[in-house]
Amino acid sequence: MCLFKPVTHVIFDMDGLLLDTERLYAQAAEIIATEYGKSFTWEMQVHCMGLKANIDALYNIESLDLPLTVDQYLDKVSLVYKTVFPSAQLMPGAEKLVRHLHKHNIPIAIASGGAQDSYELKTTNHKEFVTMFNHVVLASTDPEVKNGKPAPDVFLVCASRFSDTPKPEQVCDW
Repeated sequence: MCLFKPVTHVIFDMDGLLLDTERLYAQAAEIIATEYGKSFTWEMQVHCMGLKANIDALYNIESLDLPLTVDQYLDKVSLVYKTVFPSAQLMPGAEKLVRHLHKHNIPIAIASGGAQDSYELKTTNHKEFVTMFNHVVLASTDPEVKNGKPAPDVFLVCASRFSDTPKPEQVCDW
Protein backbone atom coordinates (compact mmCIF):
# COMPACT_ATOMS: atom_id res chain seq x y z
CA MET A 1 0.00 0.00 0.00
CA CYS A 2 1.26 3.48 -0.74
CA LEU A 3 0.61 6.85 0.80
CA PHE A 4 -1.03 9.57 -1.22
CA LYS A 5 1.54 11.87 -2.77
CA PRO A 6 1.21 14.92 -5.00
CA VAL A 7 0.64 13.95 -8.62
CA THR A 8 3.71 14.85 -10.68
CA HIS A 9 2.98 13.02 -13.97
CA VAL A 10 -0.01 11.19 -15.41
CA ILE A 11 -0.01 8.53 -18.12
CA PHE A 12 -3.36 7.65 -19.61
CA ASP A 13 -4.39 4.61 -21.57
CA MET A 14 -6.61 5.72 -24.43
CA ASP A 15 -9.12 3.03 -25.35
CA GLY A 16 -11.89 2.73 -22.82
CA LEU A 17 -10.40 5.42 -20.57
CA LEU A 18 -10.14 8.60 -22.64
CA LEU A 19 -12.11 7.44 -25.67
CA ASP A 20 -15.10 5.12 -25.80
CA THR A 21 -13.55 2.84 -28.42
CA GLU A 22 -13.78 -0.69 -27.02
CA ARG A 23 -17.29 -1.01 -28.41
CA LEU A 24 -15.93 0.13 -31.80
CA TYR A 25 -13.23 -2.56 -31.75
CA ALA A 26 -15.87 -5.13 -30.89
CA GLN A 27 -18.14 -3.82 -33.66
CA ALA A 28 -15.32 -4.13 -36.21
CA ALA A 29 -14.44 -7.68 -35.12
CA GLU A 30 -18.12 -8.65 -35.27
CA ILE A 31 -18.43 -7.30 -38.82
CA ILE A 32 -15.55 -9.54 -39.92
CA ALA A 33 -16.81 -12.54 -37.94
CA THR A 34 -20.25 -12.19 -39.53
CA GLU A 35 -18.69 -12.41 -43.02
CA TYR A 36 -17.71 -15.99 -42.09
CA GLY A 37 -20.91 -16.95 -40.28
CA LYS A 38 -19.27 -16.51 -36.86
CA SER A 39 -20.05 -14.37 -33.84
CA PHE A 40 -17.61 -12.22 -31.91
CA THR A 41 -18.47 -11.96 -28.20
CA TRP A 42 -17.84 -9.29 -25.59
CA GLU A 43 -15.81 -11.88 -23.63
CA MET A 44 -13.50 -12.17 -26.63
CA GLN A 45 -13.21 -8.37 -26.73
CA VAL A 46 -12.25 -8.25 -23.06
CA HIS A 47 -9.46 -10.74 -23.77
CA CYS A 48 -8.15 -8.53 -26.61
CA MET A 49 -8.15 -5.19 -24.80
CA GLY A 50 -4.74 -3.54 -24.97
CA LEU A 51 -3.07 -6.20 -27.11
CA LYS A 52 -0.84 -5.32 -30.04
CA ALA A 53 -2.73 -5.50 -33.33
CA ASN A 54 -1.04 -8.65 -34.64
CA ILE A 55 -1.65 -10.55 -31.38
CA ASP A 56 -5.29 -9.42 -31.35
CA ALA A 57 -5.69 -10.54 -34.98
CA LEU A 58 -4.17 -13.97 -34.28
CA TYR A 59 -6.45 -14.45 -31.26
CA ASN A 60 -9.54 -13.57 -33.31
CA ILE A 61 -8.51 -15.81 -36.21
CA GLU A 62 -7.86 -18.78 -33.94
CA SER A 63 -10.88 -18.24 -31.68
CA LEU A 64 -13.27 -17.92 -34.60
CA ASP A 65 -11.48 -20.42 -36.85
CA LEU A 66 -11.29 -17.88 -39.67
CA PRO A 67 -9.65 -18.82 -42.99
CA LEU A 68 -7.37 -15.78 -42.88
CA THR A 69 -3.73 -14.99 -42.24
CA VAL A 70 -2.86 -12.28 -39.72
CA ASP A 71 -2.06 -9.87 -42.56
CA GLN A 72 -5.35 -10.60 -44.31
CA TYR A 73 -7.29 -10.06 -41.08
CA LEU A 74 -5.45 -6.80 -40.40
CA ASP A 75 -6.20 -5.56 -43.93
CA LYS A 76 -9.91 -6.38 -43.54
CA VAL A 77 -10.27 -4.87 -40.08
CA SER A 78 -8.35 -1.76 -41.15
CA LEU A 79 -11.03 -1.03 -43.74
CA VAL A 80 -13.74 -1.36 -41.08
CA TYR A 81 -11.81 0.88 -38.67
CA LYS A 82 -11.82 3.65 -41.27
CA THR A 83 -15.61 3.76 -41.06
CA VAL A 84 -16.16 3.26 -37.32
CA PHE A 85 -13.23 4.93 -35.52
CA PRO A 86 -13.96 8.55 -36.48
CA SER A 87 -17.19 8.25 -34.46
CA ALA A 88 -15.23 7.68 -31.21
CA GLN A 89 -16.54 9.78 -28.33
CA LEU A 90 -14.74 11.00 -25.21
CA MET A 91 -15.48 8.99 -22.08
CA PRO A 92 -17.53 10.80 -19.43
CA GLY A 93 -15.27 13.00 -17.29
CA ALA A 94 -12.17 12.50 -19.45
CA GLU A 95 -12.08 16.00 -20.88
CA LYS A 96 -12.70 17.64 -17.51
CA LEU A 97 -9.85 15.69 -15.86
CA VAL A 98 -7.38 16.26 -18.69
CA ARG A 99 -8.18 19.99 -18.81
CA HIS A 100 -7.69 20.23 -15.04
CA LEU A 101 -4.29 18.53 -15.16
CA HIS A 102 -3.20 20.58 -18.17
CA LYS A 103 -4.31 23.84 -16.52
CA HIS A 104 -2.20 22.96 -13.46
CA ASN A 105 0.86 22.12 -15.59
CA ILE A 106 0.89 18.44 -14.66
CA PRO A 107 2.75 16.62 -17.46
CA ILE A 108 0.35 14.18 -19.15
CA ALA A 109 0.85 11.58 -21.86
CA ILE A 110 -0.95 8.73 -23.59
CA ALA A 111 0.32 5.13 -23.60
CA SER A 112 -1.85 3.02 -25.88
CA GLY A 113 -1.65 -0.48 -27.29
CA GLY A 114 -2.85 0.84 -30.63
CA ALA A 115 -1.11 1.88 -33.83
CA GLN A 116 -0.57 5.29 -35.45
CA ASP A 117 -3.20 4.87 -38.16
CA SER A 118 -5.95 3.87 -35.73
CA TYR A 119 -4.91 6.67 -33.34
CA GLU A 120 -5.36 9.20 -36.16
CA LEU A 121 -8.81 7.82 -36.99
CA LYS A 122 -9.99 7.72 -33.36
CA THR A 123 -8.85 11.28 -32.68
CA THR A 124 -10.30 12.70 -35.91
CA ASN A 125 -12.84 14.77 -33.97
CA HIS A 126 -10.64 15.36 -30.92
CA LYS A 127 -7.56 17.13 -32.33
CA GLU A 128 -7.69 20.02 -29.84
CA PHE A 129 -8.11 17.58 -26.94
CA VAL A 130 -5.01 15.53 -27.80
CA THR A 131 -2.85 18.65 -28.11
CA MET A 132 -2.93 18.89 -24.30
CA PHE A 133 -0.77 15.77 -24.00
CA ASN A 134 3.03 16.07 -23.87
CA HIS A 135 3.46 12.96 -26.00
CA VAL A 136 1.78 9.76 -27.17
CA VAL A 137 3.33 6.26 -27.25
CA LEU A 138 1.58 3.68 -29.42
CA ALA A 139 2.69 0.13 -28.63
CA SER A 140 1.76 -1.38 -31.99
CA THR A 141 3.92 1.00 -34.03
CA ASP A 142 6.59 2.29 -31.63
CA PRO A 143 9.87 0.40 -32.13
CA GLU A 144 10.95 0.98 -28.52
CA VAL A 145 7.94 -0.95 -27.19
CA LYS A 146 9.05 -4.57 -27.32
CA ASN A 147 6.06 -6.25 -25.64
CA GLY A 148 2.41 -5.28 -25.79
CA LYS A 149 0.06 -5.14 -22.87
CA PRO A 150 -0.32 -6.53 -20.31
CA ALA A 151 3.49 -6.12 -20.18
CA PRO A 152 4.35 -2.65 -18.81
CA ASP A 153 6.65 -1.74 -21.74
CA VAL A 154 4.41 0.93 -23.29
CA PHE A 155 4.04 2.70 -19.92
CA LEU A 156 7.76 2.52 -19.16
CA VAL A 157 8.67 3.93 -22.59
CA CYS A 158 6.04 6.63 -22.13
CA ALA A 159 7.38 7.59 -18.69
CA SER A 160 10.93 7.78 -20.04
CA ARG A 161 9.88 10.38 -22.63
CA PHE A 162 8.84 13.05 -20.16
CA SER A 163 11.48 15.79 -20.15
CA ASP A 164 11.77 15.34 -16.38
CA THR A 165 11.46 11.56 -16.19
CA PRO A 166 9.74 10.48 -12.98
CA LYS A 167 11.68 8.04 -10.81
CA PRO A 168 10.05 4.61 -10.43
CA GLU A 169 9.89 5.05 -6.64
CA GLN A 170 7.69 8.11 -7.22
CA VAL A 171 5.11 5.96 -8.92
CA CYS A 172 2.45 4.42 -6.73
CA ASP A 173 0.89 1.13 -7.81
CA TRP A 174 -2.16 -0.41 -6.24
